[in-house]
Amino acid sequence: MQRYLLLVDDLSTWVGKTFSWCIVILTLVVCYDVVMRYVFSAPTGWAYDTEYILYGTLFMMAGAYTVSQDAHVRGDFIARLLPFRVRAGIELGCLILFFFPAMLALLYSGYQFFQISWLQNEHSASSPTGPPIYPFKAIIPLAAIFMLMQGTVEVIRCVIALRTGKTPQRRRDVEELEKVILEEAQAGKTAEQILADVEHHGEKQ
Repeated sequence: MQRYLLLVDDLSTWVGKTFSWCIVILTLVVCYDVVMRYVFSAPTGWAYDTEYILYGTLFMMAGAYTVSQDAHVRGDFIARLLPFRVRAGIELGCLILFFFPAMLALLYSGYQFFQISWLQNEHSASSPTGPPIYPFKAIIPLAAIFMLMQGTVEVIRCVIALRTGKTPQRRRDVEELEKVILEEAQAGKTAEQILADVEHHGEKQ
């Protein structure tokens, strides 16, 4: 079971890192468009569509990776005070009541959007070049599939946590230094030891 959980984590990480290159391309496109527009007075006819397509793709395809890293922003200042199994139960309930219905709706609606766009050979009306839109809309159901896969893994983790009282191993990619520092401080380490551990942590990543 643990092997399956880490396999899905690895898949989500690979997908997230692959599509993270969209931000590099997006940065280059924005810089090029700004230079052409304000320096040479020759605005591009394709930059606007390219920018929102790249940003939307990055936003959607990085979702499963963010879930795999347990990195979504949450108001957990109250949850931290609750017993471990209570927190696991709350998270399991939220996954079943909110996450899966939302992702299934995204998958169904996203596929409908893509199918209609593909059958109509839809092109953008936002710029003179009018690039095809259906490849971009295909990202919506694809992102939902990855989110559902990762969500299934999170449900399994919650069930295991409820049964054993421990969270199954998670494939960590990066970790916030703030979290590392807090853990070291709670362990009673000195400032010099914490600094050394933070530097070692950064070298490993």
